[in-house]
Amino acid sequence: MPPSDLVDRVGDVLDVDPEAFQARVREDAEVVKEEIAAGTFDNPQAIVGLEYEFYATSDDGSLARVPRRVLEFVGFEKELGLHNAEMSTSPQPLNQYGLRAQEAEVQANLDAAMEPMAAEGLHLVSDGMWTIPPEGETATEYLTDSVTRDGAEMAANMSDSARYHAMANTDQPAGMRLDAPHVSLQAETVMPEALITSIQPHYQVPQAVDLPTYFRYALRFTAPLLALCVNAPVFPPDLYDADATPEEILADGWQESRIDVFESVLNVPGEQEKVRFPEDFDSVADAVDQVAEDETIVPMPVESGGRFDDEFAHWRRKHGTFWRWVRPVFGGSSREKANARIEFRPIAGQPTVRDTIAVQAAFAGLLENLPRTEHPLYDLDWETARDSFYDAAKNGLDADLAWIDADGDRVTDPRELYADLFEQAEAGLRRRGLSKDEAAKYLWPLRQRARHGVTPAGWKQARIREALDEGNSFENAVYAMQCEYIENQRETLLSGSFADWVGRGDELE
Repeated sequence: MPPSDLVDRVGDVLDVDPEAFQARVREDAEVVKEEIAAGTFDNPQAIVGLEYEFYATSDDGSLARVPRRVLEFVGFEKELGLHNAEMSTSPQPLNQYGLRAQEAEVQANLDAAMEPMAAEGLHLVSDGMWTIPPEGETATEYLTDSVTRDGAEMAANMSDSARYHAMANTDQPAGMRLDAPHVSLQAETVMPEALITSIQPHYQVPQAVDLPTYFRYALRFTAPLLALCVNAPVFPPDLYDADATPEEILADGWQESRIDVFESVLNVPGEQEKVRFPEDFDSVADAVDQVAEDETIVPMPVESGGRFDDEFAHWRRKHGTFWRWVRPVFGGSSREKANARIEFRPIAGQPTVRDTIAVQAAFAGLLENLPRTEHPLYDLDWETARDSFYDAAKNGLDADLAWIDADGDRVTDPRELYADLFEQAEAGLRRRGLSKDEAAKYLWPLRQRARHGVTPAGWKQARIREALDEGNSFENAVYAMQCEYIENQRETLLSGSFADWVGRGDELE
Protein backbone atom coordinates (compact mmCIF):
# COMPACT_ATOMS: atom_id res chain seq x y z
CA MET A 1 0.00 0.00 0.00
CA PRO A 2 1.53 3.39 -0.96
CA PRO A 3 2.16 5.72 1.98
CA SER A 4 -0.34 8.52 2.52
CA ASP A 5 2.32 11.22 2.05
CA LEU A 6 3.03 9.90 -1.47
CA VAL A 7 -0.68 10.02 -2.28
CA ASP A 8 -0.73 13.61 -1.01
CA ARG A 9 2.27 14.53 -3.15
CA VAL A 10 0.61 13.00 -6.23
CA GLY A 11 -2.47 15.07 -5.41
CA ASP A 12 -0.30 18.20 -5.27
CA VAL A 13 1.03 17.39 -8.74
CA LEU A 14 -2.46 16.87 -10.15
CA ASP A 15 -3.57 20.21 -8.68
CA VAL A 16 -1.06 22.20 -10.77
CA ASP A 17 -2.83 24.31 -13.38
CA PRO A 18 -1.50 23.18 -16.81
CA GLU A 19 -2.04 26.51 -18.54
CA ALA A 20 -0.33 28.50 -15.82
CA PHE A 21 2.53 25.98 -15.77
CA GLN A 22 2.97 26.25 -19.54
CA ALA A 23 2.95 30.04 -19.39
CA ARG A 24 5.81 29.91 -16.90
CA VAL A 25 7.65 27.40 -19.11
CA ARG A 26 7.55 29.86 -22.00
CA GLU A 27 8.82 32.66 -19.77
CA ASP A 28 11.65 30.43 -18.58
CA ALA A 29 12.54 29.54 -22.16
CA GLU A 30 13.29 33.21 -22.78
CA VAL A 31 15.53 33.25 -19.72
CA VAL A 32 17.47 30.25 -21.07
CA LYS A 33 17.90 31.95 -24.44
CA GLU A 34 19.12 35.15 -22.78
CA GLU A 35 21.70 33.18 -20.81
CA ILE A 36 22.83 31.42 -24.00
CA ALA A 37 23.34 34.78 -25.69
CA ALA A 38 25.31 35.98 -22.68
CA GLY A 39 27.68 33.00 -22.93
CA THR A 40 26.64 31.56 -19.57
CA PHE A 41 26.51 27.97 -20.88
CA ASP A 42 29.87 28.10 -22.66
CA ASN A 43 32.80 26.00 -21.40
CA PRO A 44 36.51 26.27 -22.21
CA GLN A 45 36.65 22.58 -23.12
CA ALA A 46 34.54 19.48 -23.62
CA ILE A 47 33.26 17.79 -20.44
CA VAL A 48 31.91 14.24 -20.11
CA GLY A 49 29.59 12.58 -17.62
CA LEU A 50 27.56 9.41 -17.26
CA GLU A 51 24.28 8.15 -15.82
CA TYR A 52 24.34 4.39 -15.19
CA GLU A 53 21.26 2.34 -14.27
CA PHE A 54 21.21 -1.13 -12.69
CA TYR A 55 18.67 -3.63 -11.46
CA ALA A 56 19.03 -5.83 -8.41
CA THR A 57 18.78 -9.61 -8.23
CA SER A 58 18.80 -12.22 -5.51
CA ASP A 59 21.51 -14.87 -5.38
CA ASP A 60 19.49 -17.07 -7.77
CA GLY A 61 19.22 -14.34 -10.43
CA SER A 62 15.59 -13.41 -9.80
CA LEU A 63 14.64 -9.75 -9.68
CA ALA A 64 14.75 -8.22 -6.19
CA ARG A 65 13.54 -5.05 -4.54
CA VAL A 66 16.31 -2.92 -3.03
CA PRO A 67 15.67 -1.63 0.50
CA ARG A 68 15.86 2.18 0.38
CA ARG A 69 18.25 2.23 3.35
CA VAL A 70 20.69 0.03 1.42
CA LEU A 71 20.38 2.17 -1.70
CA GLU A 72 21.10 5.35 0.23
CA PHE A 73 23.96 3.73 2.15
CA VAL A 74 25.82 2.72 -1.00
CA GLY A 75 25.33 6.13 -2.62
CA PHE A 76 22.99 5.19 -5.46
CA GLU A 77 19.80 6.98 -6.42
CA LYS A 78 16.33 5.53 -6.84
CA GLU A 79 14.89 5.06 -10.31
CA LEU A 80 11.47 4.00 -11.60
CA GLY A 81 11.15 0.54 -10.05
CA LEU A 82 11.88 -0.65 -6.52
CA HIS A 83 14.45 -2.99 -8.08
CA ASN A 84 16.37 -0.13 -9.74
CA ALA A 85 19.44 1.83 -8.69
CA GLU A 86 21.17 4.65 -10.55
CA MET A 87 24.66 6.11 -10.36
CA SER A 88 25.75 9.47 -11.79
CA THR A 89 29.43 10.26 -12.24
CA SER A 90 31.04 13.61 -11.53
CA PRO A 91 31.59 15.59 -14.77
CA GLN A 92 35.20 15.47 -15.94
CA PRO A 93 37.22 17.07 -18.73
CA LEU A 94 37.50 14.92 -21.83
CA ASN A 95 41.14 13.86 -21.62
CA GLN A 96 43.09 10.82 -20.45
CA TYR A 97 42.68 11.82 -16.81
CA GLY A 98 38.98 12.59 -17.11
CA LEU A 99 38.12 9.28 -18.77
CA ARG A 100 40.27 7.46 -16.24
CA ALA A 101 38.41 9.27 -13.46
CA GLN A 102 35.03 8.32 -14.96
CA GLU A 103 35.98 4.65 -15.04
CA ALA A 104 37.53 4.72 -11.57
CA GLU A 105 34.48 6.43 -10.06
CA VAL A 106 32.13 3.79 -11.48
CA GLN A 107 34.42 0.99 -10.29
CA ALA A 108 34.81 2.55 -6.83
CA ASN A 109 31.05 2.98 -6.32
CA LEU A 110 30.25 -0.53 -7.52
CA ASP A 111 33.01 -2.07 -5.41
CA ALA A 112 31.78 -0.18 -2.34
CA ALA A 113 28.21 -1.35 -2.97
CA MET A 114 29.01 -5.04 -3.31
CA GLU A 115 29.50 -5.89 0.37
CA PRO A 116 26.38 -4.17 1.81
CA MET A 117 24.30 -5.48 -1.10
CA ALA A 118 25.63 -9.02 -0.61
CA ALA A 119 24.80 -8.80 3.09
CA GLU A 120 21.16 -8.49 1.99
CA GLY A 121 21.53 -11.35 -0.51
CA LEU A 122 21.44 -8.84 -3.39
CA HIS A 123 23.55 -8.05 -6.44
CA LEU A 124 23.52 -5.15 -8.91
CA VAL A 125 23.28 -6.15 -12.57
CA SER A 126 24.21 -4.04 -15.60
CA ASP A 127 21.88 -5.15 -18.40
CA GLY A 128 19.29 -3.96 -20.89
CA MET A 129 16.25 -5.84 -19.56
CA TRP A 130 15.60 -8.27 -16.74
CA THR A 131 13.95 -11.59 -17.59
CA ILE A 132 13.59 -13.49 -14.28
CA PRO A 133 10.81 -12.00 -12.12
CA PRO A 134 10.92 -11.91 -8.32
CA GLU A 135 10.63 -15.28 -6.65
CA GLY A 136 6.99 -16.32 -6.32
CA GLU A 137 5.73 -13.68 -8.78
CA THR A 138 5.25 -13.45 -12.50
CA ALA A 139 6.57 -10.53 -14.51
CA THR A 140 2.98 -9.64 -15.37
CA GLU A 141 2.04 -9.46 -11.69
CA TYR A 142 5.08 -7.42 -10.77
CA LEU A 143 4.56 -4.89 -13.56
CA THR A 144 0.78 -4.48 -13.23
CA ASP A 145 0.20 -4.67 -9.47
CA SER A 146 -1.46 -1.39 -8.45
CA VAL A 147 -4.05 -0.03 -6.05
CA THR A 148 -6.50 2.86 -6.12
CA ARG A 149 -6.16 5.20 -3.17
CA ASP A 150 -8.04 8.46 -2.73
CA GLY A 151 -8.97 8.30 -6.41
CA ALA A 152 -5.37 7.87 -7.63
CA GLU A 153 -3.94 4.75 -9.30
CA MET A 154 -0.66 3.83 -7.59
CA ALA A 155 1.82 1.18 -8.73
CA ALA A 156 2.81 -1.19 -5.93
CA ASN A 157 6.40 -1.71 -7.10
CA MET A 158 7.27 1.81 -8.20
CA SER A 159 9.58 4.15 -6.29
CA ASP A 160 8.03 7.02 -4.36
CA SER A 161 8.48 9.59 -7.12
CA ALA A 162 5.26 11.61 -7.36
CA ARG A 163 5.91 12.35 -11.04
CA TYR A 164 5.95 8.68 -12.04
CA HIS A 165 2.73 7.93 -10.16
CA ALA A 166 1.02 11.09 -11.43
CA MET A 167 1.58 10.02 -15.04
CA ALA A 168 -1.16 7.41 -14.61
CA ASN A 169 -3.64 9.93 -13.26
CA THR A 170 -3.49 12.94 -15.58
CA ASP A 171 -5.94 13.93 -18.31
CA GLN A 172 -3.22 13.09 -20.84
CA PRO A 173 -1.70 9.85 -19.53
CA ALA A 174 1.03 7.82 -21.16
CA GLY A 175 0.33 4.68 -23.18
CA MET A 176 1.02 2.35 -20.24
CA ARG A 177 1.24 -0.75 -22.40
CA LEU A 178 3.72 -3.15 -23.95
CA ASP A 179 3.32 -3.63 -27.69
CA ALA A 180 6.16 -5.75 -29.07
CA PRO A 181 6.36 -8.85 -31.28
CA HIS A 182 4.37 -11.58 -29.48
CA VAL A 183 4.06 -9.39 -26.36
CA SER A 184 1.01 -7.39 -25.40
CA LEU A 185 0.31 -6.07 -21.92
CA GLN A 186 -1.91 -3.27 -20.67
CA ALA A 187 -1.20 -1.69 -17.28
CA GLU A 188 -2.80 1.04 -15.18
CA THR A 189 0.55 2.79 -14.60
CA VAL A 190 3.87 3.34 -16.41
CA MET A 191 5.46 0.54 -14.37
CA PRO A 192 6.15 -1.66 -17.49
CA GLU A 193 8.90 0.83 -18.30
CA ALA A 194 10.74 -0.64 -15.30
CA LEU A 195 11.68 -3.62 -17.48
CA ILE A 196 14.56 -1.66 -18.96
CA THR A 197 17.86 -0.15 -17.82
CA SER A 198 20.35 2.02 -19.68
CA ILE A 199 23.55 4.00 -19.69
CA GLN A 200 23.42 7.66 -20.67
CA PRO A 201 26.71 9.36 -21.54
CA HIS A 202 26.78 13.17 -21.64
CA TYR A 203 28.98 15.52 -23.65
CA GLN A 204 29.16 19.22 -22.76
CA VAL A 205 29.82 21.33 -25.85
CA PRO A 206 32.40 24.13 -25.57
CA GLN A 207 30.15 26.80 -27.13
CA ALA A 208 26.38 26.53 -26.63
CA VAL A 209 25.67 28.26 -29.92
CA ASP A 210 27.29 25.31 -31.73
CA LEU A 211 24.97 22.76 -30.13
CA PRO A 212 22.87 22.24 -33.33
CA THR A 213 25.96 21.07 -35.25
CA TYR A 214 27.04 18.64 -32.53
CA PHE A 215 23.47 17.41 -32.18
CA ARG A 216 23.13 16.79 -35.93
CA TYR A 217 26.27 14.66 -35.92
CA ALA A 218 25.08 12.72 -32.86
CA LEU A 219 21.87 11.77 -34.65
CA ARG A 220 23.86 10.52 -37.67
CA PHE A 221 26.04 8.12 -35.66
CA THR A 222 23.32 6.94 -33.27
CA ALA A 223 22.31 3.92 -35.38
CA PRO A 224 25.75 2.34 -35.85
CA LEU A 225 26.64 2.88 -32.19
CA LEU A 226 23.31 1.39 -31.10
CA ALA A 227 23.84 -1.61 -33.42
CA LEU A 228 27.09 -2.46 -31.59
CA CYS A 229 25.47 -2.25 -28.16
CA VAL A 230 22.10 -4.04 -28.46
CA ASN A 231 21.44 -6.00 -25.27
CA ALA A 232 17.70 -6.67 -24.84
CA PRO A 233 16.52 -9.39 -27.27
CA VAL A 234 13.99 -11.15 -25.01
CA PHE A 235 11.30 -10.31 -22.46
CA PRO A 236 10.48 -12.28 -19.31
CA PRO A 237 8.96 -15.49 -20.73
CA ASP A 238 5.54 -15.15 -19.10
CA LEU A 239 4.92 -11.89 -21.01
CA TYR A 240 4.83 -13.67 -24.37
CA ASP A 241 1.57 -14.68 -26.02
CA ALA A 242 0.65 -18.27 -25.22
CA ASP A 243 0.64 -19.35 -28.87
CA ALA A 244 4.06 -17.86 -29.73
CA THR A 245 6.74 -20.47 -30.45
CA PRO A 246 10.37 -20.04 -29.36
CA GLU A 247 11.39 -19.88 -33.01
CA GLU A 248 8.93 -17.05 -33.69
CA ILE A 249 9.99 -15.17 -30.57
CA LEU A 250 13.68 -15.27 -31.45
CA ALA A 251 13.10 -14.54 -35.14
CA ASP A 252 10.68 -11.63 -34.69
CA GLY A 253 11.95 -9.96 -31.53
CA TRP A 254 13.98 -6.75 -31.57
CA GLN A 255 17.66 -6.95 -30.69
CA GLU A 256 17.17 -3.85 -28.55
CA SER A 257 13.66 -4.15 -27.14
CA ARG A 258 14.37 -1.23 -24.80
CA ILE A 259 13.49 1.06 -27.70
CA ASP A 260 10.14 -0.66 -28.23
CA VAL A 261 9.34 -0.75 -24.50
CA PHE A 262 10.05 2.91 -23.82
CA GLU A 263 8.04 4.07 -26.82
CA SER A 264 5.00 1.86 -26.29
CA VAL A 265 4.79 2.50 -22.53
CA LEU A 266 4.98 6.29 -22.82
CA ASN A 267 3.43 7.07 -26.23
CA VAL A 268 -0.35 7.23 -26.60
CA PRO A 269 -1.69 5.52 -29.76
CA GLY A 270 -3.00 8.06 -32.23
CA GLU A 271 -1.34 11.00 -30.46
CA GLN A 272 1.94 12.82 -31.03
CA GLU A 273 4.83 10.54 -30.14
CA LYS A 274 6.54 11.84 -27.04
CA VAL A 275 9.31 9.24 -27.24
CA ARG A 276 10.95 9.27 -30.64
CA PHE A 277 14.06 9.78 -32.68
CA PRO A 278 14.49 13.55 -32.43
CA GLU A 279 14.41 16.12 -35.17
CA ASP A 280 17.34 18.35 -36.10
CA PHE A 281 17.12 21.95 -34.95
CA ASP A 282 18.40 24.96 -36.87
CA SER A 283 19.56 27.04 -33.90
CA VAL A 284 20.19 26.65 -30.20
CA ALA A 285 17.10 28.80 -29.58
CA ASP A 286 15.06 26.24 -31.53
CA ALA A 287 16.33 23.54 -29.17
CA VAL A 288 15.04 25.52 -26.19
CA ASP A 289 11.68 26.11 -27.88
CA GLN A 290 11.27 22.43 -28.80
CA VAL A 291 11.37 21.56 -25.12
CA ALA A 292 9.05 24.41 -24.18
CA GLU A 293 6.41 23.52 -26.76
CA ASP A 294 6.53 19.76 -26.28
CA GLU A 295 3.30 18.23 -25.05
CA THR A 296 2.98 18.49 -21.28
CA ILE A 297 2.17 15.25 -19.48
CA VAL A 298 2.81 16.14 -15.86
CA PRO A 299 2.97 19.85 -14.94
CA MET A 300 4.96 19.46 -11.76
CA PRO A 301 5.04 21.85 -8.80
CA VAL A 302 8.26 23.84 -8.77
CA GLU A 303 10.31 24.70 -5.70
CA SER A 304 13.44 26.80 -5.53
CA GLY A 305 16.57 25.19 -4.11
CA GLY A 306 19.00 28.04 -4.60
CA ARG A 307 20.50 26.63 -7.81
CA PHE A 308 21.33 28.71 -10.87
CA ASP A 309 18.97 26.68 -13.03
CA ASP A 310 16.12 27.47 -10.64
CA GLU A 311 15.97 30.69 -12.66
CA PHE A 312 14.26 28.59 -15.32
CA ALA A 313 12.84 25.88 -13.06
CA HIS A 314 9.54 25.38 -14.90
CA TRP A 315 11.36 24.86 -18.20
CA ARG A 316 13.71 22.43 -16.48
CA ARG A 317 10.72 20.50 -15.09
CA LYS A 318 9.23 20.36 -18.58
CA HIS A 319 12.52 19.00 -19.89
CA GLY A 320 12.10 16.01 -17.57
CA THR A 321 9.39 14.64 -19.89
CA PHE A 322 11.09 15.70 -23.13
CA TRP A 323 11.62 12.05 -24.03
CA ARG A 324 13.90 11.85 -27.05
CA TRP A 325 16.55 9.23 -27.73
CA VAL A 326 19.10 12.04 -28.00
CA ARG A 327 18.32 15.32 -26.30
CA PRO A 328 19.85 18.72 -25.54
CA VAL A 329 20.24 19.74 -21.90
CA PHE A 330 20.85 23.17 -20.35
CA GLY A 331 21.54 23.35 -16.65
CA GLY A 332 23.96 23.76 -13.80
CA SER A 333 23.91 24.29 -10.06
CA SER A 334 25.71 27.62 -10.43
CA ARG A 335 26.65 30.04 -13.19
CA GLU A 336 30.21 28.75 -13.02
CA LYS A 337 28.97 25.20 -13.65
CA ALA A 338 26.28 26.05 -16.21
CA ASN A 339 26.56 23.99 -19.37
CA ALA A 340 24.90 22.96 -22.61
CA ARG A 341 25.24 19.25 -23.26
CA ILE A 342 24.00 16.35 -25.32
CA GLU A 343 22.50 13.38 -23.51
CA PHE A 344 22.72 10.08 -25.40
CA ARG A 345 19.89 7.78 -24.29
CA PRO A 346 19.46 4.78 -26.63
CA ILE A 347 22.17 2.50 -25.20
CA ALA A 348 21.25 -0.36 -22.87
CA GLY A 349 23.25 -1.26 -19.80
CA GLN A 350 26.37 -3.08 -20.96
CA PRO A 351 28.01 -6.29 -19.67
CA THR A 352 30.96 -4.63 -17.89
CA VAL A 353 32.30 -1.28 -16.76
CA ARG A 354 34.95 -1.35 -19.47
CA ASP A 355 32.25 -1.84 -22.12
CA THR A 356 30.32 1.09 -20.65
CA ILE A 357 33.32 3.42 -20.69
CA ALA A 358 34.05 2.29 -24.27
CA VAL A 359 30.62 3.59 -25.29
CA GLN A 360 31.25 6.85 -23.44
CA ALA A 361 34.66 7.24 -25.10
CA ALA A 362 33.34 6.48 -28.58
CA PHE A 363 30.43 8.89 -28.14
CA ALA A 364 32.68 11.67 -26.87
CA GLY A 365 35.44 11.03 -29.39
CA LEU A 366 33.00 11.22 -32.29
CA LEU A 367 31.50 14.46 -31.03
CA GLU A 368 34.96 15.88 -30.51
CA ASN A 369 36.23 15.13 -34.01
CA LEU A 370 33.31 15.16 -36.45
CA PRO A 371 32.28 18.82 -36.02
CA ARG A 372 35.86 20.12 -35.84
CA THR A 373 36.82 18.41 -39.11
CA GLU A 374 33.49 19.19 -40.82
CA HIS A 375 33.13 15.49 -41.56
CA PRO A 376 30.78 14.75 -44.50
CA LEU A 377 28.55 12.62 -42.25
CA TYR A 378 26.82 15.95 -41.58
CA ASP A 379 25.14 15.62 -45.00
CA LEU A 380 23.42 12.28 -44.30
CA ASP A 381 19.71 13.05 -44.57
CA TRP A 382 17.65 12.90 -41.39
CA GLU A 383 15.11 10.36 -42.67
CA THR A 384 17.88 7.88 -43.44
CA ALA A 385 19.43 8.39 -39.99
CA ARG A 386 16.03 7.81 -38.35
CA ASP A 387 15.26 4.69 -40.39
CA SER A 388 18.71 3.28 -39.64
CA PHE A 389 18.13 3.87 -35.93
CA TYR A 390 14.97 1.77 -35.80
CA ASP A 391 16.51 -0.87 -38.05
CA ALA A 392 19.48 -1.09 -35.68
CA ALA A 393 17.10 -1.52 -32.74
CA LYS A 394 15.36 -4.36 -34.56
CA ASN A 395 18.30 -6.09 -36.20
CA GLY A 396 21.51 -5.02 -34.51
CA LEU A 397 24.54 -5.47 -36.73
CA ASP A 398 22.34 -7.01 -39.44
CA ALA A 399 20.57 -3.68 -39.93
CA ASP A 400 20.86 -1.56 -43.05
CA LEU A 401 23.15 1.09 -41.63
CA ALA A 402 23.98 4.28 -43.50
CA TRP A 403 27.15 6.37 -43.35
CA ILE A 404 29.10 8.96 -45.30
CA ASP A 405 32.84 8.50 -44.86
CA ALA A 406 35.63 11.05 -44.63
CA ASP A 407 35.96 11.08 -48.43
CA GLY A 408 32.29 11.95 -48.86
CA ASP A 409 31.32 8.49 -50.13
CA ARG A 410 28.07 6.85 -49.02
CA VAL A 411 28.92 3.64 -47.18
CA THR A 412 26.71 0.66 -46.38
CA ASP A 413 29.34 -2.08 -45.95
CA PRO A 414 29.69 -2.50 -42.15
CA ARG A 415 33.44 -3.02 -42.38
CA GLU A 416 33.96 0.28 -44.17
CA LEU A 417 31.44 2.07 -41.96
CA TYR A 418 33.01 0.99 -38.68
CA ALA A 419 36.53 1.55 -39.97
CA ASP A 420 35.73 5.23 -40.45
CA LEU A 421 33.62 5.47 -37.29
CA PHE A 422 36.44 4.20 -35.09
CA GLU A 423 39.02 6.27 -36.97
CA GLN A 424 36.98 9.39 -36.20
CA ALA A 425 36.41 8.42 -32.56
CA GLU A 426 40.09 7.69 -32.06
CA ALA A 427 41.06 10.97 -33.70
CA GLY A 428 38.69 12.81 -31.36
CA LEU A 429 40.24 11.19 -28.29
CA ARG A 430 43.74 11.94 -29.52
CA ARG A 431 42.67 15.52 -30.16
CA ARG A 432 41.99 15.67 -26.41
CA GLY A 433 45.49 14.50 -25.56
CA LEU A 434 45.16 10.71 -25.41
CA SER A 435 47.98 8.72 -26.98
CA LYS A 436 47.23 6.35 -29.83
CA ASP A 437 47.52 3.38 -27.47
CA GLU A 438 45.26 4.99 -24.86
CA ALA A 439 42.58 5.81 -27.41
CA ALA A 440 42.78 2.32 -28.88
CA LYS A 441 42.42 0.77 -25.41
CA TYR A 442 39.18 2.60 -24.71
CA LEU A 443 37.66 1.71 -28.08
CA TRP A 444 38.90 -1.90 -28.21
CA PRO A 445 35.80 -3.57 -26.68
CA LEU A 446 33.56 -2.05 -29.35
CA ARG A 447 36.06 -2.71 -32.14
CA GLN A 448 35.96 -6.39 -31.20
CA ARG A 449 32.18 -6.46 -31.55
CA ALA A 450 32.35 -4.83 -34.99
CA ARG A 451 35.23 -7.00 -36.17
CA HIS A 452 33.58 -10.28 -35.21
CA GLY A 453 29.92 -9.35 -35.57
CA VAL A 454 29.04 -10.28 -31.98
CA THR A 455 26.84 -8.19 -29.67
CA PRO A 456 25.47 -8.86 -26.19
CA ALA A 457 22.02 -9.46 -27.73
CA GLY A 458 23.50 -11.95 -30.18
CA TRP A 459 25.30 -13.70 -27.34
CA LYS A 460 22.03 -14.00 -25.43
CA GLN A 461 20.14 -15.42 -28.39
CA ALA A 462 22.90 -17.96 -29.05
CA ARG A 463 22.77 -19.17 -25.44
CA ILE A 464 18.98 -19.51 -25.62
CA ARG A 465 19.14 -21.48 -28.88
CA GLU A 466 21.76 -23.82 -27.43
CA ALA A 467 19.53 -24.53 -24.43
CA LEU A 468 16.53 -25.11 -26.69
CA ASP A 469 18.54 -27.54 -28.83
CA GLU A 470 19.32 -29.46 -25.63
CA GLY A 471 15.59 -29.96 -25.05
CA ASN A 472 14.90 -27.18 -22.53
CA SER A 473 11.64 -25.25 -22.44
CA PHE A 474 11.77 -21.64 -23.62
CA GLU A 475 11.39 -20.37 -20.05
CA ASN A 476 14.25 -22.54 -18.80
CA ALA A 477 16.39 -21.55 -21.78
CA VAL A 478 15.90 -17.85 -21.05
CA TYR A 479 16.54 -18.31 -17.34
CA ALA A 480 19.70 -20.32 -18.03
CA MET A 481 20.96 -17.59 -20.34
CA GLN A 482 20.24 -14.92 -17.77
CA CYS A 483 22.00 -16.82 -14.99
CA GLU A 484 25.06 -17.30 -17.21
CA TYR A 485 25.01 -13.58 -18.07
CA ILE A 486 24.92 -12.66 -14.38
CA GLU A 487 27.65 -15.15 -13.47
CA ASN A 488 29.94 -13.90 -16.25
CA GLN A 489 29.31 -10.35 -15.12
CA ARG A 490 30.22 -11.10 -11.52
CA GLU A 491 33.62 -12.31 -12.75
CA THR A 492 34.30 -9.44 -15.16
CA LEU A 493 32.20 -6.41 -14.17
CA LEU A 494 34.98 -4.28 -12.68
CA SER A 495 38.00 -5.28 -14.74
CA GLY A 496 36.99 -7.34 -17.78
CA SER A 497 34.94 -6.86 -20.93
CA PHE A 498 32.28 -8.60 -22.98
CA ALA A 499 35.05 -9.76 -25.32
CA ASP A 500 36.26 -11.99 -22.47
CA TRP A 501 32.88 -13.76 -22.49
CA VAL A 502 32.76 -14.55 -26.17
CA GLY A 503 36.43 -15.41 -26.20
CA ARG A 504 35.55 -18.45 -24.11
CA GLY A 505 33.34 -19.84 -26.86
CA ASP A 506 33.58 -20.05 -30.62
CA GLU A 507 32.14 -16.64 -31.54
CA LEU A 508 35.56 -15.04 -32.03
CA GLU A 509 37.29 -17.99 -33.67
